[in-house]
Amino acid sequence: MKFAKIPMATITRLSVYMRTLQDLLEDDVDVISSERLARLCGVNPAQIRKDLAYFGEFGVRGVGYRVGDLLGQIKDILGLTRRWNLAMVGLGNLGSALVRHANFLKHGYTFTAAFDVDPQKVGKRLPNGLLINHVNEIEEVVKDRDVNVGIITTPASAAQSVANQLVLAGINGILNFAPVQIQVPDCCHVENVDFTISLDTIAYHLSVSG
Repeated sequence: MKFAKIPMATITRLSVYMRTLQDLLEDDVDVISSERLARLCGVNPAQIRKDLAYFGEFGVRGVGYRVGDLLGQIKDILGLTRRWNLAMVGLGNLGSALVRHANFLKHGYTFTAAFDVDPQKVGKRLPNGLLINHVNEIEEVVKDRDVNVGIITTPASAAQSVANQLVLAGINGILNFAPVQIQVPDCCHVENVDFTISLDTIAYHLSVSG
């Protein structure tokens, strides 16, 4: 499904809506008003209607949204009606914790490859049975296991080299947890997750409000 240029803030909110709708479905809620959904998602009803309007018409006037239907439609918009294969590069505390996180599988993301350079880790199996390969095997393993997205949790000094290897292996999507900005070709989309930046933002708001 192809759409015109959509604001990234809208895509982020769609993910929030999806997570909320999933929880509602698990609680056996069949229909929800835009007002209640907005309240649960921390936005106003007009924002939800505006975000969804980019992709078509949703909901029934005077009734609201059918939870299961809207959940399925948002998953289709986000490309989550298929399985996405992930590769984890860096099996330290963070990388190991992420591989074990149940929410990845719940949303259709499956770890099919893992890499490290530590000889005490390479060749060992993770609790989910996945074998840890050496980073030198990235290109071969990524292609063999049809990996779609690479996740980097290495030290900052190794992140760019790992990103280069992932791109050479055909990866066009990278989630980067390393505290450094990596450079990739335009065909590759990178999302950076930097906890210290978020903490700096919190510190700023606490400082100006105190």
